Amino acid sequence: QDNYSQSKKGVLRGLHYQLQPMDQGKLLRCTKGAVFDVTVDLREDSSSFGKWFGIELNRPEQAIWMPPGIAHGFYTLSESADIQYKVTKYYDPASERVLLWNDPALRIQWPIDEPPRICKRDIKEAKTFKLSPKHKFKP
Repeated sequence: QDNYSQSKKGVLRGLHYQLQPMDQGKLLRCTKGAVFDVTVDLREDSSSFGKWFGIELNRPEQAIWMPPGIAHGFYTLSESADIQYKVTKYYDPASERVLLWNDPALRIQWPIDEPPRICKRDIKEAKTFKLSPKHKFKP
């Protein structure tokens, strides 16, 4: 499935992820403008489980691959930005979840000078990254 998103300066989207079996791999690029793109590894068997990675995407030929099991979000740096991404499975709203963008447990260093604009759904549905005593991610 091919997806397109357009965003304005100061807007933060995510951090979105999908539950199995509808978890998606994503190949994403910013075709116009610039975004700070963030991924968080939610794969419990991964050596980078619970860690985040951020990169500025600002050229159409620059892309980032996120395998299934990765939460994703971005902050728009330019006046506007166009994002295109390919996903490995069709969108299933019932399986989508949101991690809190500023969760203290994740310590993501967003390049933000003022409070971002966030859609109501992302605010309302966002959960914190919690580990149980057995270190299992609790979506």
